[in-house]
Amino acid sequence: MEFKNLLIESSDGITTLTINRPQVLNALNSDVVRELECALYELDLDAAVKVVVVTGAGEKAFVAGADIKEMSELTSFEAHEFARRGQRLMLLINRMRKPVIAAVNGYALGGGLELALACDFIYASEKGKFGFPEVGLGVIPGFGGTQNLARLIGPNKANELVFSGRIISAAKAHAWGMVNEVFAQEELLPKALETAREIAGKGALGVAYAKDAIVSGLSMTKEDGCRYEASLFGVLFATGDQREGMGAFLEKRTAEFKGK
Repeated sequence: MEFKNLLIESSDGITTLTINRPQVLNALNSDVVRELECALYELDLDAAVKVVVVTGAGEKAFVAGADIKEMSELTSFEAHEFARRGQRLMLLINRMRKPVIAAVNGYALGGGLELALACDFIYASEKGKFGFPEVGLGVIPGFGGTQNLARLIGPNKANELVFSGRIISAAKAHAWGMVNEVFAQEELLPKALETAREIAGKGALGVAYAKDAIVSGLSMTKEDGCRYEASLFGVLFATGDQREGMGAFLEKRTAEFKGK
């Protein structure tokens, strides 16, 4: 598929996916959502890709929200379908076998914050701004934001942010546990890629199963989550990566994982 709104660069197992609509602060519309879904689906199937980094073009915005002009003309049924399409994208990121890092380089508002929250973790620049302004438009977050935010930082802080429509700084988002680390603008992408390279050097199956254990476990009781973790742990002992990883450790050499 040809992508009109995305820039995709791959090197050494790491793919940087840039939402490229800087003239509208990288706002999400139906076309962008569809392109993101197709691109991420293809990247998940590509064995050469180990880690994905998502960011926005320019220095003003990661994604400054959904396209209000497009949304303002939706019927109730169309709005429901638009929300479900956006949620499908966010769930795809959750279910991907590859880790997805959000590098938030500016405004991450509304659908943009929902996209960042769907990623496995968030790095932000000092210029990062986070918020859900939807209530000021008479609506609510519709791409899974109410669910992902409350699960990440707890209902009290999520309630404050969503109900007020307030926009907070990267420093406050970090203090609240939304953001892993905050960097100077020029350091953001290099730091995200540094972490991506670190992850890419590990066993791809181990990373994929670890992500599955964490994501799936969140919807289970702790006891069921531990059972599921043990089952994945056992499955990995039937893989070449486990034999290579432990063999390399015992032989004091660098492991050469094959993802098998």
